[in-house]
Amino acid sequence: MEKEPGIIYNVTIKVAASIKNEWLQWLKEEHIPEVTGTGCFTHALIVRLLETDESEGPTYAVQYFATSKADYDRYIELYAPVLRQKSFDKWGDRFLAFRTVMELVK
Repeated sequence: MEKEPGIIYNVTIKVAASIKNEWLQWLKEEHIPEVTGTGCFTHALIVRLLETDESEGPTYAVQYFATSKADYDRYIELYAPVLRQKSFDKWGDRFLAFRTVMELVK
């Protein structure tokens, strides 16, 4: 049986300029460790989008890598609602996120 391709859960976030440094520190030190600590993802990468309008603040993407769609599904079902709510409780409307799911192509 062929191994299932990997899954990338991509979260793109536009962050208000007024919180960008504090938010990025929180992302690295708290949020990503919480997400990867669920055991659903093997690791995560943070990238900053270039050639975008940054008049209101920078845009980042966080890519979480799962070995299977089942691991991603488990995260969405069991952990995502609580972790998303924690983000909103801390930052309110000072960020805007949208999410995509991608499959690695071999």
